[in-house]
Amino acid sequence: MPVLQSVALFALAALFEIGGAWLVWQGLREERGLLFVGLGFVALGLYGVVATLQPDANFGRVLAAYGGVFVAGSLAWGVVVDGFRPDRFDLVGAALCLVGVAVIMYAPRAG
Repeated sequence: MPVLQSVALFALAALFEIGGAWLVWQGLREERGLLFVGLGFVALGLYGVVATLQPDANFGRVLAAYGGVFVAGSLAWGVVVDGFRPDRFDLVGAALCLVGVAVIMYAPRAG
């Protein structure tokens, strides 16, 4: 169960961080207003809270692994929200990042 909980928390963190960054981008670069920016700040703050809920207590490990989730999640966000079409190199790179996440977070460790 801890692995499923951890994966769910990574997915939620990605939603908040990528969504928050997207809202700030929309507010500033696409001139959609300060409401978007403010909502983006809230979402980014929630990302920070969700990251603390990971079962692993090692900040460096959790944030390093989350970097791989962020890479794959950002590409997925682009596909779903912005109509981005990743090429094979994007997909291979994201897959490599997710393998890295699995090794960092879920490899068996002694004691």
